[in-house]
Amino acid sequence: MNDKTLNLLEFPKILQQLAGRVSYTPTKDLVAELRPSADPAEVRHRLALTSEASRLLEIKSSFSLGGARDIRTAARRAQLGGTLESEDLLDVQSTLSAVRGIRNTLSKLSDQLPLLAATALRLRDGPRLEKEIARCLGPRGEVVDDASEALRRIRTQLRSAHERLLNRLNEMVASPAYRQALQEPIVTQRDGRYVIPVKADFRGQLKGVVHDQSASGATLYVEPLATVDLNNRWRELQLDEDREVKRILKDLSTGVAALAPELLEDVAALAELDLVLAKALYASDLRATEPLIVDEATLAAEGRRGEDLPWLRLLQARHPLLTGQVVPIDVWLGPDFSVLVITGPNTGGKTVALKTIGLLTLMAQCGLHIPAAEGSRVRIFAGVFADIGDEQSIEQSLSTFSSHMTNIVGVLATADGNSLVLLDELGAGTDPAEGSALARSILAHLLERGATVVATTHYSELKAFAHLTPGLQNASVEFDVNTLSPTYRLSIGLPGRSNALAIATRLGLPRDIVKSAKALMDPRKVEVEALLGRIRQERQAASAAREEAALALEDARKLQARLSEAWRNIETERHKVVVTAREQAEQELEDVRRRLARANAVLEAGAWNRQDLRSALQDTQQAQRQLAEVSKTSQPPSPEAEAFAEEQVDDLETGQMVWIESVQQHGEVLGQPDARGEVEVRLGALKTRVPASAIQPASAGPARPRRMTTPAPALSQTWTTRVAPPLQIDLRGMRAEEALEILDKFVDDAYLSGLPFVRVVHGKGTGVLRQVVREHLGRHALVRSVQTADAREGGEGATIAQLAS
Repeated sequence: MNDKTLNLLEFPKILQQLAGRVSYTPTKDLVAELRPSADPAEVRHRLALTSEASRLLEIKSSFSLGGARDIRTAARRAQLGGTLESEDLLDVQSTLSAVRGIRNTLSKLSDQLPLLAATALRLRDGPRLEKEIARCLGPRGEVVDDASEALRRIRTQLRSAHERLLNRLNEMVASPAYRQALQEPIVTQRDGRYVIPVKADFRGQLKGVVHDQSASGATLYVEPLATVDLNNRWRELQLDEDREVKRILKDLSTGVAALAPELLEDVAALAELDLVLAKALYASDLRATEPLIVDEATLAAEGRRGEDLPWLRLLQARHPLLTGQVVPIDVWLGPDFSVLVITGPNTGGKTVALKTIGLLTLMAQCGLHIPAAEGSRVRIFAGVFADIGDEQSIEQSLSTFSSHMTNIVGVLATADGNSLVLLDELGAGTDPAEGSALARSILAHLLERGATVVATTHYSELKAFAHLTPGLQNASVEFDVNTLSPTYRLSIGLPGRSNALAIATRLGLPRDIVKSAKALMDPRKVEVEALLGRIRQERQAASAAREEAALALEDARKLQARLSEAWRNIETERHKVVVTAREQAEQELEDVRRRLARANAVLEAGAWNRQDLRSALQDTQQAQRQLAEVSKTSQPPSPEAEAFAEEQVDDLETGQMVWIESVQQHGEVLGQPDARGEVEVRLGALKTRVPASAIQPASAGPARPRRMTTPAPALSQTWTTRVAPPLQIDLRGMRAEEALEILDKFVDDAYLSGLPFVRVVHGKGTGVLRQVVREHLGRHALVRSVQTADAREGGEGATIAQLAS
């Protein structure tokens, strides 16, 4: 990854934006040194760290390095025997405190953030040194009295000596004997010694040592002889204090020197943590995601599984340096083609697409999340080469063509099957025929070497070459002729159209000139352009249809999920009822057994009579009836049903009729069980999914009733109470009074059968029957809610009624 390619792809700007999100000074050095890695394991590790940092900020949004400082200079000075200033020592203490807090926090989250926790294990705190610095220094860096016994004693004596000195000087200033001689009745300092300002004319009245005089010479600053010894003692104690403070700082510096290697390692680990936090913040700002990293091992594993996936796929990718309303692109390469040729108008987004592919690849290999949708894949390249822009040089006598060729010669000398090559306006700057021929030859050479190539061009010959050559694919950036502006959308599979004549017409060029120009064109080229236009329209229509189908599929899946949940609830409730009934029967049976035991005791004692015997017989008969009823309600499945349940997952066939015990209805199997063990079944006009365990053979249920069809207006709708009603009733063609009568009986039977909902088909028509049905259902005591059926189930022509539980 040479610096020229990195600069062409604007990678340094990415590093600048990343550096703006760091909070620790040493991290800036790591950002400046950050380069893409070609080691797949290292790239995956970097990306995983960034993902963990993102999760950390979600868990603890306030997490930061806290009071960590750059203490590298202080640690090295201490190693060399130097004495640190109190500010440096406070920085060391703050860093040790931050290290302790960070390590504790990440250790508690080791299950969720194993990689960050492993980095935190490298942090080495120094509790003794941290406490000693805190004991000796105040918050502003001053050495406190309790730092040592000697310092406390010296400062006590110093305060006493200072007080005696000032008291003596104040007495002299206040004395009437010296009032006339003093310039001002104050005590001040010169050269660290206390003095009194004396008028020069009265110098003889106050004997002492002159330390200074005023600029005019009228005032002398005199230390009275009476206070010289007091001044000397005060000064001696100051020197003692200074020596003791230096000794304390020296001892603390020695402690820093002993921990210097650990402190330097802490700084390195903190910088690494800060870097991944900055990556996470950058990913959040870009709304970026972690891409899947693809290497040779990944491709080989996918091949063994029969998967045929592209090795580079960027979904909804955005250039990270663009601002405002950015149009995302979808782009992929492999496995069918490794060379992508992009055509289209100027300012249409070809170069931006080229740079987006290259820059996102570099970002991923640096461990940065990329501004693309989930599911994007990025291949690891050992080399990324780019020839982008116009580098003509007057000084070097290089034309545009020469500068491009110089760059391409360098690329061809190095590129191989593990390289990504980005070529902008390939073959431009010279005669179109020769430039086109060169471009085709260069692409063929890179294809033979196995390189992954993305190239932009205006040459029509390259469109045909990409279409006819295996391993190459066309792509284009779209242009809106109506607005005369590019859409910036990238379309893979079709070459770009030439829009020169259309643009000229829109801009007002006379039509006869445009018509004459069209007549001068090769008819085959005109036909190809028209064909491309029709193909593009068909692809747009197909894309819209796919989107609509995807939405419909999503709605179907949601409905399927709701129905599956309803089935599970029904099964749960049924099981509860059976268990409750069995428990109640067991209790009643136990009561009968106790009564029989009492009767038996009477018989054995020989004290029985006819009334006791009759009572015992009645109890026995009642118990038998209860047991029979319980067995009938909760009897286990028949051997045939059990065998069917054991083999159903493998033996179910599409179209097979089965019995659904939970809703007492026959159904038709529509497919094989899915990964969750659920089977899609048609019940009347509705489809749903039920657990495979709930399916029994059709013979387990009663004889299948005739399916309900649309009844004639003059006929009444009836069904036996022994068989559960279907989930749907059709009222189309009926009068309102007749329809409501049949609807009431249908809802009553559905409720008694335990159905969760029913579907009422009333048709659209004039809407009168629909309104009557919905108003009636809305007032019905057994109906919990009413809603319009889904579009695929009749829409406004049908109503879904959720029954009360």
